[in-house]
Amino acid sequence: MPLNVGDPAPDFSLPDGKGNIVRLADLKGKRVVLYFYPRDNTPGCTKEACNFRDTYPEFQEKDVVVLGVSTDDAKSHEKFTTKFNLPFPLLTDEDGKVATTYDSYGLKKFMGKEYMGISRNTFVIDPDGRIEKIYKKVKPETHAEAILADLV
Repeated sequence: MPLNVGDPAPDFSLPDGKGNIVRLADLKGKRVVLYFYPRDNTPGCTKEACNFRDTYPEFQEKDVVVLGVSTDDAKSHEKFTTKFNLPFPLLTDEDGKVATTYDSYGLKKFMGKEYMGISRNTFVIDPDGRIEKIYKKVKPETHAEAILADLV
């Protein structure tokens, strides 16, 4: 069943690159930007992560938590975070279960091949834990600015 604006955001507990567990329930009272991306260290995902990095002070000014999620393991996340100096956590969803609950995991096609993977989708979750905005098939280079422009 697809998620819609106004729906309660599905709760999750996922480890970040350092092994700390991040729980959505612990972030109640804060606005959260939860962005799903396919792979660490790929061109589009690097552009998207760096766009969030470069605009991160503006998210902080608005008291917004930014979380990236992919199926990469913690070691990959740590390398990616260090290489690009990312100031926000990247969460490990190795089995894709959380991405699946957020309609962001499924069959993809690339160069004629089909495979299971994460779709580049973002969810803004309001302080009450409800989905405030959904972004599908985003432009990695300007996605963070688009979100900031929509945050009131």
